[in-house]
Amino acid sequence: MSEAGGGRGCGSPAPQRAPWSLVATAAALCLVTATSVWTAGAAPMTREEKQRLGNQVLEMFDHAYGNYMDHAYPADELMPLTCRGRIRGEEPSRGDVDDALGKFSLTLIDSLDTLVVLNKTKEFEDAVKKVLRDVNLDNDVVVSVFETNIRVLGGLLGGHSLAIMLKEKGEYMQWYNDELLQMAKQLGYKLLPAFNTTSGLPYPRINLKFGIRKPEARTGTETDTCTACAGTLILEFAALSRFTGATIFEEYARKALDFLWEKRQRSSNLVGVTINIHTGDWVRKDSGVGAGIDSYYEYLLKAYVLLGDDSFLERFNTHYDAIMRYISQPPLLLDVHIHKPMLNARTWMDALLAFFPGLQVLKGDIRPAIETHEMLYQVIKKHNFLPEAFTTDFRVHWAQHPLRPEFAESTYFLYKATGDPYYLEVGKTLIENLNKYARVPCGFAAMKDVRTGSHEDRMDSFFLAEMFKYLYLLFADKEDIIFDIEDYIFTTEAHLLPLWLSTTNQSISKKSTTSEYIELDDSNFDWTCPNTQILFPNDPLYAQSIREPLKNVVDKSCPRGVIRVREESFRSGAKPPLRARDFMATNPEHLEILKKMGVSLIHLKDGRVQLVQHAIQAASSIDAEDGLRFMQEMIELSSQQQKEQQLPPRAVQIVSHPFFGRVVLTAGPAQFGLDLSKHKETRGFVASSKPYNGCSELTNPEAVMGKIALLQRGQCMFAEKARNIQNAGAIGGIVIDDNEGSSSDTAPLFQMAGDGKDTDDIKIPMLFLFSKEGSIILDAIREYEEVEVLLSDKAKDRDPETESEPQSADQTTSGSQEVDGESPEDSSLNSHSESSSPATTDNAAAGASPSQEKIGLAGFETECTYFDEDEEQSETEEDSNPNVSWDQEDQPLHPIVADWNEDMRAIKMLKKALMKKKIVIKKGEL
Repeated sequence: MSEAGGGRGCGSPAPQRAPWSLVATAAALCLVTATSVWTAGAAPMTREEKQRLGNQVLEMFDHAYGNYMDHAYPADELMPLTCRGRIRGEEPSRGDVDDALGKFSLTLIDSLDTLVVLNKTKEFEDAVKKVLRDVNLDNDVVVSVFETNIRVLGGLLGGHSLAIMLKEKGEYMQWYNDELLQMAKQLGYKLLPAFNTTSGLPYPRINLKFGIRKPEARTGTETDTCTACAGTLILEFAALSRFTGATIFEEYARKALDFLWEKRQRSSNLVGVTINIHTGDWVRKDSGVGAGIDSYYEYLLKAYVLLGDDSFLERFNTHYDAIMRYISQPPLLLDVHIHKPMLNARTWMDALLAFFPGLQVLKGDIRPAIETHEMLYQVIKKHNFLPEAFTTDFRVHWAQHPLRPEFAESTYFLYKATGDPYYLEVGKTLIENLNKYARVPCGFAAMKDVRTGSHEDRMDSFFLAEMFKYLYLLFADKEDIIFDIEDYIFTTEAHLLPLWLSTTNQSISKKSTTSEYIELDDSNFDWTCPNTQILFPNDPLYAQSIREPLKNVVDKSCPRGVIRVREESFRSGAKPPLRARDFMATNPEHLEILKKMGVSLIHLKDGRVQLVQHAIQAASSIDAEDGLRFMQEMIELSSQQQKEQQLPPRAVQIVSHPFFGRVVLTAGPAQFGLDLSKHKETRGFVASSKPYNGCSELTNPEAVMGKIALLQRGQCMFAEKARNIQNAGAIGGIVIDDNEGSSSDTAPLFQMAGDGKDTDDIKIPMLFLFSKEGSIILDAIREYEEVEVLLSDKAKDRDPETESEPQSADQTTSGSQEVDGESPEDSSLNSHSESSSPATTDNAAAGASPSQEKIGLAGFETECTYFDEDEEQSETEEDSNPNVSWDQEDQPLHPIVADWNEDMRAIKMLKKALMKKKIVIKKGEL
């Protein structure tokens, strides 16, 4: 979500642009003109190949954008699995994720300037007319100030910037008279009430119609906001002020940035993740470059680029020095505590930090950018996509991937900086993975779990706003773009703002509030416009030499230095720290060591023992770090013991015509029956059992013989259902939730528990689907009668041959792949027995508070609580088998995109069936 488009030439500022001061920015901008210096690190890609890939990106965008316009518009986003629009209030709530939706055709607005970058000027003109005709910004809906600013306000301003450019060229948009700018101004005024706080930091949410704190507004009681939420406003608000002459927007955004700067931790020069908007106190005191902080740093540097105010660069350089001192542990970027920056705050990284190598390119610090980018690429090659979070030894921590564009963004800027064709090959891999694993008949679907290949029914607007823009620019030559991209800067949502705004309507005071800035000893800060000899010292293989040591980093054990080990910890004669595997609660010496590490042992009334670490109570910072490591080891040790009880999710993949494996549904496993991770996957046609609940001997055994039986949850135990369909000759079973509207998007998966008896007699695989996923199979049966599915531990690659040849029923194939990890849903993957209510659970950990993790160890139950840690730190961290990988061989595009027209006809028929289903429900309610 970041990065700038670049400047003019080395030592040559953009027209009407204030001269570059200090450095870093000029350094990176000059790199764009030096891309021909070295390309010997990899075989250069031919012009024809680049054109082919560029055209492929255009086709992919047309597939995503066209399906949004055909099946979702004017809704905010497309739901690509069910082929309909996501409308706020009409779909189950997804929590904070839905705060981006404001019933303002979000995807269309977010895609405006992408259309121009991709040279789709006619479509752009039509899209602008639709926005002006259809979009209403006065809806009674509570939205995120941050998301509305970067996506909607930024989208309107980016659209306006390119509309006036096209109008000046004289062919398109001749009718345009700043209508998008007027809409942006209207939206800007609707966001201003959010800044009505004593600190100047905005409330995180606002009602578009009623503002803040009115009874009908349903918001305004929040006390906290994230640093990025308050610090990612200056580009859009300043551009709005510069375009319109209304200075109030830039003033409010500057005040928020000033307050965050004043509240930084003065000894470390770091900022926390969340802050109290009234008092300025840090609520979460961990600091990194990923979620919650990321674009705050980005906007400091880009505010200097766009506005020419040296104080923003001074602040960025101060923060950057702290990041490189404490957070950067090449190739990793690990969160630390702002008051004790030598102490790691967690042992995992989130996907949003993938923007940082691109920001480092803009800064002019190329080596660490290459290192971190290569590490991320190795993770992608292992999992096909970048998981939402992964551990320091590169195991999956959160398994989703919502098609984020940050890695593609950094790839583009590294290619612009180095000219190394290696990054073109990286981009090619991204394109192939998107088409192979995320493409569905109605768009591109987010990955529910990168290990199983299951999909989520979402296609976020940022996918069109950013992903296709960066991928197209990666392969485009200058003549392929109808305007000079280097005359613009990219916002965090990749919207384009013209650099000439720096000299327009400059009524805002540029008085620096960076009164305590001290010149740092980083020599990078002295650069004004370095030549390539400094960045790439006489070595055409410079970037390759940096990447080479990292080629196998993901497949090896945890790299040295991942957890900081200070030399003084290993002084001669010093005892090694206590390890979790050696700990005994009855050993007085161990208890004394715990006390020294700031770890308290509390005996609870129910007989359990609770371990709590307070780093501030440790004897020293070294002991505090040993305590943190001990707590982390304790949880990992427990997770290994519980592995057999907490199975990973499974996948139900529809492989028959017209789906051909493109639709993958997330399924819950069973604690009995065939283990799909250790045995053959099961493939067969589906058939509904009679009775549908499967709680008695089946009356239609001939219908389920040799097939996978569909059953409804309820009225008896899961194991009893399994025995009844097995006796009827079924080769597998899928239990569908009887709670209508339930979905794996909004409810945690669980394991189907046994009945308390010996279940070794159950030999067939059993999987559980929530109502929404199950209805996709049921509706397919209504339309096609014969529907074939694959039950497996994770989705299998689509076979092009099966897309033209029908499969026989009762087909079972071999090729199991063991998955041994957890997604965010897995951490709450609770064991349910059919006789219990949905709210009950047999998992002891289910009742833990957000900051706690209960673990069983050595005959007693321990509850580990991290001091000053976020909720996710205590979740179980597991990963897939490192010896298993999906098929990475190149797959031609044409089999994947073949027969789309026929597929779309089938999807439309399914959509009609869904609509009929909705009408029946409404009649029943009446």
